Amino acid sequence: MPDIAQITQSVASIKAAFEEHRYICSDQIATAVYLAFHLRKPILIEGPPGVGKTELAKTTSELFALPLIRLQCYEGLDEAKAIYEWKYGKQLLYTQVLKETLEEVLQGAKGFKESVTRLHEFGDIFFSEEFLEPRPLLKALKEENGCVLLIDEVDKSDHEFESLLLEILSDFQVSIPEIGTVKASREPPMVFLTSNNTREISDALKRRCLHLYIPFPDLDLEQKIIHARVPKIPPELRRQMVAFIQELRELDLKKVPAISETIDWARTLLLLHADSLDPDLVRGTLNVILKFQEDIVNVQGEISAITSKVKTAKR
Repeated sequence: MPDIAQITQSVASIKAAFEEHRYICSDQIATAVYLAFHLRKPILIEGPPGVGKTELAKTTSELFALPLIRLQCYEGLDEAKAIYEWKYGKQLLYTQVLKETLEEVLQGAKGFKESVTRLHEFGDIFFSEEFLEPRPLLKALKEENGCVLLIDEVDKSDHEFESLLLEILSDFQVSIPEIGTVKASREPPMVFLTSNNTREISDALKRRCLHLYIPFPDLDLEQKIIHARVPKIPPELRRQMVAFIQELRELDLKKVPAISETIDWARTLLLLHADSLDPDLVRGTLNVILKFQEDIVNVQGEISAITSKVKTAKR
């Protein structure tokens, strides 16, 4: 088991622990995780796709040796998929059993009122925790030793779903009408929400969270990330390919390459036994870093110039 107290004693110790798990982060990211742990606050992570928002939650789970519970958001997501639903099949089965033993259940009951009271007692059983099917949010609250709860791409859900999250994010509890309030176990979950900024997140949700924005990394940080994720790639090739990616991000593209694409490209070039960039190599692997044909076509004319520039740049 990791020494949680030692890992969380400072921002620097958290940053170093992340690096040991091959997640190279900025001081800002390490500070957000440090504050989230000590203040028991969720983190709302915003930024372009592919910069490591989801990976931050996954690595935190590994770092603290906690289970990761992930809720992938989408339009139309509701409490039945996110929080809980009733085990209707089991309820139906028990209802059938009750029908078959109705005479035995009501034996000795005097009058209609007492019979109804006995039946109501069984009705309460049907809406107890035994018949409750917990979904990701409720599962996270019920984890005895805590967990990392990842609410991924919350901006893809509806505004109504955000309202369902408010109680959980502020008090680490959820209200179930038939049962009452279910509070977090001994250790509340560490909560990470991610957003790709496809829509504005409500003020109510933002107020309950620490805010963290992860931008595209600069040249030095991205090289460190590639070195951590693809350590076997030659240093000079790593410098050239990261510089090439940085140049692409300055172009007017439909989707600029993110860190995830840089890592995929590094693995691709390593697999092809490349030791230096050249225009033909770039053209042959451009589909790894650009995801739209329109972007690939637009970049074709710039490949030779950019390749020459990054190869002759100051090392």
